[in-house]
Amino acid sequence: MERQDSPPARLRGARFPAVVAALLAAGLAVGGCGAGGSNTDRTSARDLKGGSAAPDGGRTATAAPQEGEQRSPSPAPDYLSTFALDVDTASYGYARRALAEGRLPDPGTVRPEEFVNSFRPDYPRPKDNGFSVTLDGARTGADGWSLLRVGLATRGADRNAERPPAALTFVVDVSGSMKEPGRLDLVKESLGLLAGELRDDDSVALVTFSDEAETRLPMTRVGGARDRIREAVGALETSSSTNVEAGVRTGYDTAVAGHRKGATNRVVLLSDALANTGDTEAESILARIDEERREYGITLFGVGVGSEYGDDFMERLADKGDGQTTYVSNAAQARKVFVDQLPANVELRARDARAQVAFDRRTVEKFRLIGYENRAVADEDFRNDRVDGGEIGAGHTVTALYAVKTRPGAAGPVATATVRWLDPATRAPSERSGSVATGSLSLAGDIWGDGHDSLQLTAIAAYFADALRGGDLPGDPGLRALAERAGAIADRSGSAVVRELADAVRQAEGLLPEKGQNPSQEGELKSGDPYS
Repeated sequence: MERQDSPPARLRGARFPAVVAALLAAGLAVGGCGAGGSNTDRTSARDLKGGSAAPDGGRTATAAPQEGEQRSPSPAPDYLSTFALDVDTASYGYARRALAEGRLPDPGTVRPEEFVNSFRPDYPRPKDNGFSVTLDGARTGADGWSLLRVGLATRGADRNAERPPAALTFVVDVSGSMKEPGRLDLVKESLGLLAGELRDDDSVALVTFSDEAETRLPMTRVGGARDRIREAVGALETSSSTNVEAGVRTGYDTAVAGHRKGATNRVVLLSDALANTGDTEAESILARIDEERREYGITLFGVGVGSEYGDDFMERLADKGDGQTTYVSNAAQARKVFVDQLPANVELRARDARAQVAFDRRTVEKFRLIGYENRAVADEDFRNDRVDGGEIGAGHTVTALYAVKTRPGAAGPVATATVRWLDPATRAPSERSGSVATGSLSLAGDIWGDGHDSLQLTAIAAYFADALRGGDLPGDPGLRALAERAGAIADRSGSAVVRELADAVRQAEGLLPEKGQNPSQEGELKSGDPYS
């Protein structure tokens, strides 16, 4: 499993696979955990309510309906969970920075899905440009409760294959607050590295902003201009106030002027997002971003820096711009974002990607999706392709973790997960599904048992995030146990990024109040369910 950079289940703009990877990745690849589900091509919502457990322990595939075939009725809405896909990781990166400085992150900035998606499980990869769908899970130790993991993955980038050219407009915050070490200096180093990685046919523009915005470099082909690009970056210096509105407006003006048909057109905003001049409420900025997204397909990627960081502000901008966010605090992370993962994020695999998980009421008593609160999509809009979803790039994984309480003695299907997406070029819709049954959860045993490193790491990240925002998920072993288990995985794998997780959990343990001060928020079904 490796660190990945980079949806709240909200009706939101689709997330793009930023040309500069939203991946703070390192090279850990621990094995998957046993009880897996399968995936099938272009499947529908038919048979989501079940049938008997499959002989292979729940690796049940659903077949695509033939032309003219009527789908079977879907489960009752109370047993559906629908959300837009997301590969953001900024929340986790910023939380680690805060904890390392001896302070707790604001609970409002803690998004569990971004903690979970900061690590890349070793899911099977599809051979085509769609998704693989893997379901697995194990018991938590709490009475009747299991963790169910839904894993989605795309095929990696072919480094020898041609990719579309990139047209990147970098919008750089040079306000006074960016003078702090680890802000503008880190941005300059990152862009300098990037200048050596882009292809000759790619294009770059550079806009800066403080109290006003300025275009330092119009859209310029990289071939023959690398030194010019480096000189423009090297000349960046801090100035006064932070007028994000002016920067974004000028950035999009520059991106529109340099728009290239058939290219990957992106605005990349690098800032601490601490707006204090101009329109700081973001409404006019959001309107402009949405306009250019719709008309020109220009999307926004936000890279956050700084010990003080406007997380909510950056998140709103990226959401409206069909974009994503990541956070970097040191040169190693910046190199991974701007250099190591660049090829994988120029190549788009899916647009408007959404997932729907259908739970079987005969076996499931309660369930709760951990995180994704602001990525929700209305259940009835799952197949409404006018509703925005997430944009997913080559080699990305998306993980959703559920706390599920099964009925005593129940056996059979537990859940079926279906992912729907649009082809980036043709916008033709496709679907794939995977299922899991009670037999898989029983055979897997306790989540903290041997052989579950991959699932354990997902669980540790989720429980850690939930603790930081004051939750009380079923089966939570406490921060000390989470730190020990993360440390054990780091020892077995040699992974530096898992070691960072273990350190962050230990730091949180020393800052959080004693467990038990918060009332239980045990996973509840949606209101109105007759079985709650």
